Amino acid sequence: MTIGIAILGVGRWGTHLTRNFSQHSEAQVVAVVDHHPERLAACQAQFGFDESVVLSTTWDEVRQLQAIDAVAIATPASTHYPLIVDALELGYHVLAEKPLTLDAIECLQLAQLARDKQLQLLVDHTYLFHPAVERGREAIAAEKLGTLRYGYATRTHLGPVRHDVDALWDLAIHDICILNSWLGQTPIQVEARGTVWLQSSHAIAGRPPATPQDLSDLVWATLTYPDGFRASIHLCWLNPDKQRRLCVAGERGTLIFDEMQPKQPLTLQRGYFEEREGQFVPAGVEREVLEVQKAEPLGRVCDRFLRNIRTDATSSPSSGWVGAELVQILSCLSASLHQGGRPVPVPPLTEFRIEGMGSRE
Repeated sequence: MTIGIAILGVGRWGTHLTRNFSQHSEAQVVAVVDHHPERLAACQAQFGFDESVVLSTTWDEVRQLQAIDAVAIATPASTHYPLIVDALELGYHVLAEKPLTLDAIECLQLAQLARDKQLQLLVDHTYLFHPAVERGREAIAAEKLGTLRYGYATRTHLGPVRHDVDALWDLAIHDICILNSWLGQTPIQVEARGTVWLQSSHAIAGRPPATPQDLSDLVWATLTYPDGFRASIHLCWLNPDKQRRLCVAGERGTLIFDEMQPKQPLTLQRGYFEEREGQFVPAGVEREVLEVQKAEPLGRVCDRFLRNIRTDATSSPSSGWVGAELVQILSCLSASLHQGGRPVPVPPLTEFRIEGMGSRE
Protein backbone atom coordinates (compact mmCIF):
# COMPACT_ATOMS: atom_id res chain seq x y z
CA MET A 1 0.00 0.00 0.00
CA THR A 2 1.52 3.30 -1.13
CA ILE A 3 0.16 6.36 0.65
CA GLY A 4 -0.12 9.61 -1.30
CA ILE A 5 1.25 12.56 0.68
CA ALA A 6 0.77 16.28 0.11
CA ILE A 7 3.36 18.49 1.83
CA LEU A 8 2.13 21.91 2.96
CA GLY A 9 5.05 24.23 3.61
CA VAL A 10 8.62 23.53 2.52
CA GLY A 11 10.67 25.79 4.70
CA ARG A 12 13.49 24.21 6.72
CA TRP A 13 11.38 21.58 8.47
CA GLY A 14 9.00 20.96 5.62
CA THR A 15 12.00 20.14 3.44
CA HIS A 16 13.08 17.51 5.98
CA LEU A 17 9.57 16.03 5.90
CA THR A 18 9.68 15.97 2.10
CA ARG A 19 13.03 14.18 2.18
CA ASN A 20 11.75 11.50 4.54
CA PHE A 21 8.50 10.84 2.70
CA SER A 22 10.11 10.91 -0.76
CA GLN A 23 12.58 8.26 0.39
CA HIS A 24 10.02 6.04 2.15
CA SER A 25 9.03 2.88 0.28
CA GLU A 26 5.40 3.12 1.40
CA ALA A 27 4.83 6.81 0.62
CA GLN A 28 4.52 8.84 -2.56
CA VAL A 29 4.79 12.63 -2.53
CA VAL A 30 2.01 13.72 -4.88
CA ALA A 31 1.89 17.48 -4.18
CA VAL A 32 3.97 20.21 -2.58
CA VAL A 33 2.44 23.55 -1.56
CA ASP A 34 4.22 26.72 -0.49
CA HIS A 35 3.39 30.41 -0.89
CA HIS A 36 6.99 31.10 -1.96
CA PRO A 37 7.73 30.00 -5.58
CA GLU A 38 11.45 30.00 -4.88
CA ARG A 39 10.96 27.32 -2.22
CA LEU A 40 9.05 25.16 -4.67
CA ALA A 41 11.85 25.58 -7.20
CA ALA A 42 14.46 24.63 -4.60
CA CYS A 43 12.39 21.60 -3.61
CA GLN A 44 12.12 20.49 -7.23
CA ALA A 45 15.85 20.92 -7.71
CA GLN A 46 16.70 19.00 -4.53
CA PHE A 47 14.37 16.03 -5.02
CA GLY A 48 14.01 15.91 -8.80
CA PHE A 49 10.26 15.29 -8.79
CA ASP A 50 8.74 14.11 -12.06
CA GLU A 51 5.76 15.76 -13.73
CA SER A 52 3.25 13.74 -11.70
CA VAL A 53 4.10 15.74 -8.56
CA VAL A 54 1.99 18.92 -8.41
CA LEU A 55 3.82 22.03 -7.21
CA SER A 56 1.52 24.87 -6.19
CA THR A 57 1.52 28.14 -4.27
CA THR A 58 -2.01 27.54 -2.93
CA TRP A 59 -3.70 24.68 -1.10
CA ASP A 60 -6.96 25.35 -2.98
CA GLU A 61 -5.36 24.21 -6.25
CA VAL A 62 -4.45 20.76 -4.94
CA ARG A 63 -6.84 20.04 -2.04
CA GLN A 64 -9.08 17.71 -4.06
CA LEU A 65 -6.46 15.73 -5.94
CA GLN A 66 -7.56 12.11 -6.04
CA ALA A 67 -4.04 10.84 -5.30
CA ILE A 68 -3.92 12.45 -1.84
CA ASP A 69 -4.39 10.14 1.15
CA ALA A 70 -2.66 12.27 3.79
CA VAL A 71 -1.13 15.69 4.33
CA ALA A 72 1.94 16.81 6.24
CA ILE A 73 1.57 20.39 7.47
CA ALA A 74 4.69 22.44 8.20
CA THR A 75 3.22 25.95 7.91
CA PRO A 76 3.17 28.58 10.72
CA ALA A 77 1.15 27.43 13.73
CA SER A 78 -1.35 30.26 13.28
CA THR A 79 -2.46 28.65 9.99
CA HIS A 80 -2.84 25.09 11.29
CA TYR A 81 -6.43 25.06 12.48
CA PRO A 82 -8.26 25.86 9.21
CA LEU A 83 -5.87 23.72 7.16
CA ILE A 84 -6.26 20.69 9.44
CA VAL A 85 -10.05 21.06 9.62
CA ASP A 86 -10.22 21.19 5.83
CA ALA A 87 -7.93 18.20 5.39
CA LEU A 88 -9.86 16.07 7.87
CA GLU A 89 -13.19 17.07 6.33
CA LEU A 90 -11.81 15.96 2.96
CA GLY A 91 -10.94 12.57 4.48
CA TYR A 92 -7.17 12.98 4.68
CA HIS A 93 -4.94 11.79 7.50
CA VAL A 94 -2.86 14.61 9.00
CA LEU A 95 0.69 14.95 10.31
CA ALA A 96 1.07 18.45 11.77
CA GLU A 97 4.16 20.31 12.93
CA LYS A 98 4.19 21.37 16.57
CA PRO A 99 2.44 23.12 18.17
CA LEU A 100 -0.81 21.65 16.85
CA THR A 101 -2.42 25.10 17.13
CA LEU A 102 -1.96 28.06 19.46
CA ASP A 103 -5.19 27.33 21.38
CA ALA A 104 -5.96 24.25 23.49
CA ILE A 105 -9.69 24.30 22.69
CA GLU A 106 -8.91 24.25 18.96
CA CYS A 107 -6.56 21.31 19.54
CA LEU A 108 -9.29 19.38 21.31
CA GLN A 109 -11.73 20.12 18.51
CA LEU A 110 -9.24 18.80 15.96
CA ALA A 111 -8.56 15.65 17.99
CA GLN A 112 -12.28 14.98 18.27
CA LEU A 113 -12.86 15.63 14.56
CA ALA A 114 -10.10 13.17 13.64
CA ARG A 115 -11.66 10.60 15.93
CA ASP A 116 -15.14 11.15 14.49
CA LYS A 117 -13.79 10.80 10.96
CA GLN A 118 -11.68 7.76 11.96
CA LEU A 119 -8.56 9.48 10.62
CA GLN A 120 -5.04 9.78 11.95
CA LEU A 121 -3.95 13.07 13.52
CA LEU A 122 -0.31 12.88 14.57
CA VAL A 123 1.64 15.85 15.90
CA ASP A 124 5.34 16.04 15.11
CA HIS A 125 6.65 16.24 18.66
CA THR A 126 9.91 14.84 17.35
CA TYR A 127 11.53 14.23 20.73
CA LEU A 128 8.87 11.69 21.67
CA PHE A 129 10.39 9.55 18.91
CA HIS A 130 14.04 10.21 19.80
CA PRO A 131 15.85 6.98 20.73
CA ALA A 132 17.63 8.72 23.63
CA VAL A 133 14.34 9.95 25.07
CA GLU A 134 12.83 6.48 24.81
CA ARG A 135 15.89 4.96 26.49
CA GLY A 136 15.76 7.61 29.22
CA ARG A 137 12.12 6.81 29.95
CA GLU A 138 13.08 3.15 30.34
CA ALA A 139 15.90 4.03 32.75
CA ILE A 140 13.60 6.09 34.96
CA ALA A 141 10.89 3.42 34.88
CA ALA A 142 13.52 0.90 36.02
CA GLU A 143 14.18 3.21 39.03
CA LYS A 144 17.86 3.62 38.19
CA LEU A 145 17.74 7.07 39.82
CA GLY A 146 15.79 6.03 42.88
CA THR A 147 13.28 8.59 44.11
CA LEU A 148 13.20 11.53 41.71
CA ARG A 149 14.00 14.93 43.19
CA TYR A 150 13.97 17.66 40.53
CA GLY A 151 14.79 18.47 36.91
CA TYR A 152 16.42 21.22 34.86
CA ALA A 153 16.94 21.98 31.19
CA THR A 154 18.67 24.54 28.99
CA ARG A 155 17.85 25.26 25.35
CA THR A 156 19.85 28.20 23.99
CA HIS A 157 21.32 29.30 20.66
CA LEU A 158 21.92 32.40 18.57
CA GLY A 159 18.67 32.30 16.58
CA PRO A 160 16.61 31.63 14.67
CA VAL A 161 14.55 34.56 15.96
CA ARG A 162 10.83 34.11 15.33
CA HIS A 163 8.44 36.95 14.53
CA ASP A 164 5.20 35.07 15.20
CA VAL A 165 5.86 33.54 18.63
CA ASP A 166 8.30 34.14 21.50
CA ALA A 167 11.12 31.90 22.75
CA LEU A 168 8.67 30.16 25.09
CA TRP A 169 6.39 28.93 22.31
CA ASP A 170 9.30 28.25 19.98
CA LEU A 171 11.49 26.23 22.31
CA ALA A 172 9.81 25.08 25.53
CA ILE A 173 7.56 22.43 24.00
CA HIS A 174 10.57 20.17 23.38
CA ASP A 175 11.66 19.97 27.02
CA ILE A 176 8.09 19.78 28.32
CA CYS A 177 7.52 16.81 25.98
CA ILE A 178 10.55 15.02 27.32
CA LEU A 179 9.79 15.71 30.98
CA ASN A 180 6.16 14.63 30.66
CA SER A 181 7.26 11.45 28.89
CA TRP A 182 9.94 10.58 31.45
CA LEU A 183 7.75 11.36 34.46
CA GLY A 184 4.50 9.94 33.12
CA GLN A 185 2.76 13.08 34.40
CA THR A 186 1.73 16.54 33.26
CA PRO A 187 2.26 19.73 35.31
CA ILE A 188 -0.43 21.04 37.63
CA GLN A 189 1.15 24.51 38.04
CA VAL A 190 3.55 26.62 36.00
CA GLU A 191 5.49 29.87 36.32
CA ALA A 192 7.40 31.89 33.74
CA ARG A 193 9.36 35.13 33.54
CA GLY A 194 10.66 36.68 30.36
CA THR A 195 12.99 39.37 29.07
CA VAL A 196 12.56 41.19 25.76
CA TRP A 197 15.51 42.76 23.95
CA LEU A 198 14.86 42.56 20.22
CA GLN A 199 11.11 42.93 19.63
CA SER A 200 9.69 45.11 22.37
CA SER A 201 7.35 48.08 22.37
CA HIS A 202 9.34 49.44 25.32
CA ALA A 203 12.61 51.13 24.46
CA ILE A 204 13.81 52.15 27.92
CA ALA A 205 15.52 50.33 30.74
CA GLY A 206 13.33 49.11 33.57
CA ARG A 207 10.49 48.20 31.23
CA PRO A 208 7.51 46.35 32.77
CA PRO A 209 6.99 42.60 32.38
CA ALA A 210 6.54 41.42 28.81
CA THR A 211 3.12 42.10 27.36
CA PRO A 212 1.33 39.76 24.97
CA GLN A 213 2.49 42.00 22.11
CA ASP A 214 6.17 41.62 23.02
CA LEU A 215 8.20 38.56 22.06
CA SER A 216 10.45 37.39 24.88
CA ASP A 217 13.99 36.47 23.85
CA LEU A 218 14.77 34.90 27.24
CA VAL A 219 12.39 32.84 29.36
CA TRP A 220 12.80 31.08 32.69
CA ALA A 221 10.03 28.55 33.25
CA THR A 222 9.16 26.32 36.21
CA LEU A 223 6.88 23.28 36.06
CA THR A 224 5.36 21.66 39.14
CA TYR A 225 4.02 18.10 38.83
CA PRO A 226 1.36 16.29 40.89
CA ASP A 227 3.90 14.38 43.00
CA GLY A 228 5.79 17.58 43.91
CA PHE A 229 8.57 17.16 41.32
CA ARG A 230 9.70 20.54 39.96
CA ALA A 231 11.66 21.33 36.84
CA SER A 232 13.19 24.61 35.67
CA ILE A 233 13.77 25.41 32.00
CA HIS A 234 16.09 28.09 30.57
CA LEU A 235 15.18 29.20 27.05
CA CYS A 236 16.94 31.81 24.90
CA TRP A 237 17.45 32.41 21.19
CA LEU A 238 19.87 35.28 21.84
CA ASN A 239 22.79 33.31 23.29
CA PRO A 240 25.72 32.00 21.18
CA ASP A 241 26.40 29.34 23.82
CA LYS A 242 24.35 26.62 22.13
CA GLN A 243 22.97 24.12 24.64
CA ARG A 244 20.45 21.32 24.33
CA ARG A 245 20.61 19.67 27.72
CA LEU A 246 17.98 18.17 30.04
CA CYS A 247 18.57 16.44 33.36
CA VAL A 248 16.51 14.62 35.97
CA ALA A 249 18.10 14.22 39.38
CA GLY A 250 17.23 11.46 41.83
CA GLU A 251 18.49 10.10 45.12
CA ARG A 252 21.03 7.80 43.43
CA GLY A 253 22.10 9.81 40.40
CA THR A 254 21.23 12.16 37.57
CA LEU A 255 20.07 11.21 34.09
CA ILE A 256 21.57 13.58 31.49
CA PHE A 257 20.33 14.00 27.90
CA ASP A 258 22.81 16.20 26.04
CA GLU A 259 22.26 16.59 22.31
CA MET A 260 25.57 18.41 21.95
CA GLN A 261 27.25 15.06 22.64
CA PRO A 262 25.91 13.09 19.66
CA LYS A 263 28.14 10.05 20.26
CA GLN A 264 27.04 9.73 23.89
CA PRO A 265 23.79 11.72 24.22
CA LEU A 266 22.47 9.88 27.28
CA THR A 267 24.45 9.31 30.45
CA LEU A 268 23.69 8.32 34.02
CA GLN A 269 25.92 10.11 36.54
CA ARG A 270 25.66 7.99 39.65
CA GLY A 271 26.42 9.22 43.16
CA TYR A 272 24.97 9.74 46.60
CA PHE A 273 26.01 10.79 50.11
CA GLU A 274 27.04 8.65 53.06
CA GLU A 275 27.07 10.20 56.51
CA ARG A 276 30.34 9.65 58.35
CA GLU A 277 31.04 11.26 61.69
CA GLY A 278 28.56 14.00 61.04
CA GLN A 279 29.87 14.72 57.54
CA PHE A 280 28.22 14.00 54.19
CA VAL A 281 30.72 12.16 52.01
CA PRO A 282 30.15 11.47 48.27
CA ALA A 283 29.97 7.76 47.48
CA GLY A 284 29.26 5.52 44.51
CA VAL A 285 30.34 8.18 42.03
CA GLU A 286 30.58 6.75 38.52
CA ARG A 287 29.46 7.61 35.01
CA GLU A 288 27.51 5.18 32.89
CA VAL A 289 26.90 5.76 29.18
CA LEU A 290 23.50 4.37 28.21
CA GLU A 291 23.37 2.71 24.81
CA VAL A 292 21.03 4.43 22.39
CA GLN A 293 19.72 3.11 19.08
CA LYS A 294 20.88 5.10 16.05
CA ALA A 295 17.90 6.46 14.10
CA GLU A 296 16.70 9.82 12.82
CA PRO A 297 13.80 10.92 15.07
CA LEU A 298 11.91 12.65 12.24
CA GLY A 299 12.25 9.52 10.12
CA ARG A 300 10.62 7.58 12.94
CA VAL A 301 7.81 10.17 13.11
CA CYS A 302 7.08 9.72 9.41
CA ASP A 303 7.28 5.95 9.69
CA ARG A 304 4.86 5.92 12.65
CA PHE A 305 2.42 8.13 10.76
CA LEU A 306 2.39 5.79 7.78
CA ARG A 307 2.16 2.71 9.99
CA ASN A 308 -0.78 4.18 11.91
CA ILE A 309 -2.57 4.78 8.60
CA ARG A 310 -1.90 1.23 7.42
CA THR A 311 -2.95 -0.43 10.67
CA ASP A 312 -5.75 2.01 11.60
CA ALA A 313 -4.06 2.52 14.99
CA THR A 314 -6.27 4.08 17.67
CA SER A 315 -3.54 5.45 19.92
CA SER A 316 -0.26 7.28 19.52
CA PRO A 317 2.41 8.75 21.81
CA SER A 318 1.93 12.04 19.93
CA SER A 319 -1.79 12.23 19.19
CA GLY A 320 -3.96 15.31 18.95
CA TRP A 321 -4.85 14.82 22.62
CA VAL A 322 -1.16 15.01 23.55
CA GLY A 323 -0.85 18.10 21.38
CA ALA A 324 -3.76 19.70 23.24
CA GLU A 325 -2.15 19.01 26.64
CA LEU A 326 1.10 20.63 25.55
CA VAL A 327 -0.61 23.70 24.11
CA GLN A 328 -2.59 24.08 27.31
CA ILE A 329 0.64 24.03 29.35
CA LEU A 330 2.21 26.62 27.04
CA SER A 331 -0.89 28.81 27.32
CA CYS A 332 -0.68 28.72 31.10
CA LEU A 333 3.04 29.54 30.94
CA SER A 334 2.21 32.51 28.71
CA ALA A 335 -0.38 33.69 31.21
CA SER A 336 2.23 33.55 33.97
CA LEU A 337 4.81 35.29 31.76
CA HIS A 338 2.48 38.20 31.07
CA GLN A 339 1.61 38.48 34.77
CA GLY A 340 5.22 38.86 35.85
CA GLY A 341 5.76 35.24 36.89
CA ARG A 342 2.62 34.64 38.94
CA PRO A 343 2.02 30.89 39.48
CA VAL A 344 -0.78 29.67 37.20
CA PRO A 345 -2.60 26.36 37.75
CA VAL A 346 -2.96 23.99 34.80
CA PRO A 347 -6.50 22.58 34.87
CA PRO A 348 -7.10 19.05 33.61
CA LEU A 349 -8.25 18.90 30.02
CA THR A 350 -11.45 17.22 31.24
CA GLU A 351 -12.46 20.57 32.74
CA PHE A 352 -12.80 22.05 29.26
CA ARG A 353 -16.31 21.93 27.87
CA ILE A 354 -16.70 21.84 24.11
CA GLU A 355 -20.18 21.75 22.67
CA GLY A 356 -20.84 18.47 20.94
CA MET A 357 -17.58 16.90 22.09
CA GLY A 358 -17.58 13.48 23.68
CA SER A 359 -15.08 11.62 25.85
CA ARG A 360 -11.41 11.61 24.89
CA GLU A 361 -11.08 7.95 25.78
